[in-house]
Amino acid sequence: MLLLSEGFGTGHTQAAHALAVSLKKNSRDVLTKVIELGGFLHPTITPWIIGAYRRAVISRPKLVGKVYRSQYNKSINRLTQLVLHRFYYKQTTELIRQLRPDTVVCTHPFPNIIISRLKRLGLNVPLCTVITDYDAHGTWVSPEVDKYLVSTENVKQKLLARGIPDTKIEVTGIPVHPNFWEQHNKAEIRARFRLREMPTVLVMGGGWGVIKNEEMLIRAANWRDRIQLIFCLGSNEKFRAKLAEQEIFRHPNIHMLGFTKNIDQLMEVSDLLITKPGGMTCTEALTKGVPMLFYNPIPGQEEENCQYFTERGFGFELKKIEDVDHWFRLLLEQYSEFTCRRAKIAQAVSKYNPNRCSKTIMEFLK
Repeated sequence: MLLLSEGFGTGHTQAAHALAVSLKKNSRDVLTKVIELGGFLHPTITPWIIGAYRRAVISRPKLVGKVYRSQYNKSINRLTQLVLHRFYYKQTTELIRQLRPDTVVCTHPFPNIIISRLKRLGLNVPLCTVITDYDAHGTWVSPEVDKYLVSTENVKQKLLARGIPDTKIEVTGIPVHPNFWEQHNKAEIRARFRLREMPTVLVMGGGWGVIKNEEMLIRAANWRDRIQLIFCLGSNEKFRAKLAEQEIFRHPNIHMLGFTKNIDQLMEVSDLLITKPGGMTCTEALTKGVPMLFYNPIPGQEEENCQYFTERGFGFELKKIEDVDHWFRLLLEQYSEFTCRRAKIAQAVSKYNPNRCSKTIMEFLK
């Protein structure tokens, strides 16, 4: 199984790795390889492109949203097709010739577009596409996809409206790493990360550590005497160093972390998660039953993710800075309410089969 992603954020690749682990757990005969296609084929130019996108997300989010909405019902434009053809099609053909996969699974629209075109030109390999958000943008849509694996029934309906046959769509949920489905020993986790047994809030900025709202972080830090705070700032070492220099963040109840593979454990001991509504992070938190507060959703897919989770009571949007105080006060004064909320989320998640995505792919190949 060749699983193709791209490095525009970390969620797409995390989904690919999660699916790879699940596939191997379900069958010893499965061999998997996860590749971020652009970075693999063009390790020099791709980081520059991704960096430009990252800067746009930080400094021009409204522009990013405008582009997202303007292309919502379309596939990629001709200029992008020309660029992909020039830089990817020949090399991808050679990659597939060498690896000879029995199927290709895409967790990002770009490799999905590339493999779809190669199939139109004669490539005879089944293509499964995992949509890693709670929306279906036009760039995901291609008649050459043999099987779509989507997060919700709503996403399925959007694909049906775009002319994708019902037989090609399965509602499987977004795959998360099996670690998120395991219950860990909270005392051991607290000891490992030097955490106290007290109300705990986890603050995440995704793999890139994009947290523009420093005022929100300072507002949260004002509660440091009564609430334990874990800031996960991903690969944004510059921002982490900047916060560490400020006196307000130097407190035994405040923990500054960079990129970590232990998010499942940190969610296990957290009572509340403050995060951008990325599809992967939200799904992982849902799996762990952690109530969520969303800040600064990127216009486009993150707005759709935010809407999905808030409408179902799994999370709430922080619309003004004072909302932080409201939720922290609630956490201290009505802690039992958060326990009940976690139980309700866990009950909703219990209906979901964590192996459904990998099993659907295996059944499709059979």
